[in-house]
Amino acid sequence: MTGAIGAQPFVLESRGETPDGAGGFVEGWTALGTLWGTLAPAGRGRLRGDRATMHYRVRLRAAPPGDPARPRPGQRLRAGTRVFVVETVHETGAAGLWLECLVREEVMR
Repeated sequence: MTGAIGAQPFVLESRGETPDGAGGFVEGWTALGTLWGTLAPAGRGRLRGDRATMHYRVRLRAAPPGDPARPRPGQRLRAGTRVFVVETVHETGAAGLWLECLVREEVMR
């Protein structure tokens, strides 16, 4: 991956609801585990008003479909304070040993 940043940890998160104690629910994110991967830009960024959007490719070791360690669209990967929303996931490499995720990072300016 040209321009890739060396392997780094990403926390895989899934959206969920927890009871709020008053009969309702609070929406939040639950950490599912830590995955190691590389991050590389995937195109140009976009600026709209006070929000900047950038797409990246994250390459991870493959996990079979249905495995909780395999990211799905709508989940997110967190690297420190940076949050990347998973848009697509597909296998790559000669034997499908890797997953490539197209992710979106949004930053408020």
